[in-house]
Amino acid sequence: MNQRTRLPLVVSLVGALVCALGCHRKADPSNPAAAASAEAARLPALVLKDDTANLLLTWVDDQGDFHVVEHVQDVPEAGRAQVRVVITDRQDGTGAAVYVADLRNKGADGTYPVTTMTRAAWDDLGANKRKSRLEALAPKPPSSASAGAAPAPSASALAAANVKAIIYGASWCGPCHQAEALLRSLGVNVTKLDIESNPAAATEMEEKLRRVHKSGGSIPVIDVMGQIFVGFSAGALRAAVQRAEQGVAQ
Repeated sequence: MNQRTRLPLVVSLVGALVCALGCHRKADPSNPAAAASAEAARLPALVLKDDTANLLLTWVDDQGDFHVVEHVQDVPEAGRAQVRVVITDRQDGTGAAVYVADLRNKGADGTYPVTTMTRAAWDDLGANKRKSRLEALAPKPPSSASAGAAPAPSASALAAANVKAIIYGASWCGPCHQAEALLRSLGVNVTKLDIESNPAAATEMEEKLRRVHKSGGSIPVIDVMGQIFVGFSAGALRAAVQRAEQGVAQ
């Protein structure tokens, strides 16, 4: 085969290969949900074992809070049904679609079943648990038999006692301490996590920031029942606590 004959053939083969690798119908930008579902369907299969390297595993507790760990064995039994999987040296599963594993069922070959879902559906797992918990705290209407009994605590009083906040910061951070003092004065159950001494806390913070499309250039980063704030603003925190008390965590 001479040079003149080979050139068109090579161009044809390269064109076919490019099309096989990348010729997909473009997602409709006006329908992000459909685009995310299409991306989830295109994610390559993921093999997950106990010894898989470079893991970040996110599980959801009964309160609707997300927790990030690095090893399969660190996920508690109560949170193993649906666990988001990220392999830190891969881009797959870090966009609008994510990998979710069932860590309750290990196969004979040591692998765990892994499916895909949209990031919005994953975020809803925590949001729905928070909503259900707050609705359960609301007082029930009094029955006729209890009409003469003492009035039930208000919904606000019940919710205030059960609002939770996580402050990601450092021991030297003045605004972190200010945020803690304000939240405790409002009756909020506060957890402080030092991102300098606790790498898992730093990873957890970054995951939450990515989920709400915010950057973490400063601390504190504060999570009030799923509402994420960067920096300390007394007004913003008061409003967030009020929304949480009303069961409208955003």
